[in-house]
Amino acid sequence: MSLVFAGICSHAPGITGRAGMADPGLREPLYAAYHGLRAQLAAARPDALVVVAAEHFANFFMSNMPGFAIGMADRYTGPIEDPAWLGIPRTSVPGNAALSLQLICEIMQSVDVAFAEEWKLDHGIMVPLHFLTPAYDLDIVPVNINCQGPPLVPLHRAWAFGEALRRAADSVPQRIAVIGTGGISHWPATPDSGKINEAWDRQLLERWARNDRQALLAYSDPDTYREAGQGGFEIRTFISIAAAARGRGHVQHYAPIPIFAVGCTIATMDIAA
Repeated sequence: MSLVFAGICSHAPGITGRAGMADPGLREPLYAAYHGLRAQLAAARPDALVVVAAEHFANFFMSNMPGFAIGMADRYTGPIEDPAWLGIPRTSVPGNAALSLQLICEIMQSVDVAFAEEWKLDHGIMVPLHFLTPAYDLDIVPVNINCQGPPLVPLHRAWAFGEALRRAADSVPQRIAVIGTGGISHWPATPDSGKINEAWDRQLLERWARNDRQALLAYSDPDTYREAGQGGFEIRTFISIAAAARGRGHVQHYAPIPIFAVGCTIATMDIAA
């Protein structure tokens, strides 16, 4: 039928795994924004949710690292991490293999993608689902963009993937929602973990909210690595959502939360023709 909802959110494992260590004055506004995003998603009445994330060597490694991969199964399990560490119980999440196949076939008309009939969801998808579909009662189509192992997907290809995803969503009879999950600035698993570049984050969100293709694609990987850490490479997921939605963005929440080790954001984007 059409794309009916688009948004972005942070997926850092500390958001759930370190909840008890966070300042409530920082944690609760983020959680409230997540709950607001859940309400907006539900109001759009989607039949399926496409989660565009950055996978963290849970299923793909340097022996086989696709630039883009899409899940094609009727069920997924997650989290792949220790549930006690992540603060999310392991569960089964519904997929829709037939819908995934339709989307993949349409996306392949312009962008090469890998597909996987087996996929264990890591925190990049499970943290958002914990807040957005806590009953795990909405069909999920997981998507991975390689933001981890160089050579990384070029930003203009992430944009092209978003455009292809939009064409695919508009070609199927179901109502499709898309969520991009990632950073923004963060230095995970390094001595700089907890460092956040708020100015860089806010500039990225301002460009994203304008849906300024030229400005979004102007980032270079060396500059991003220097200013936003290796976690900043996950802007690819946000860029793909801007390309798919084509509209203006609305940032509901942004705050640097060091105990969560990331600049935490919640935002939506209008769906333009």
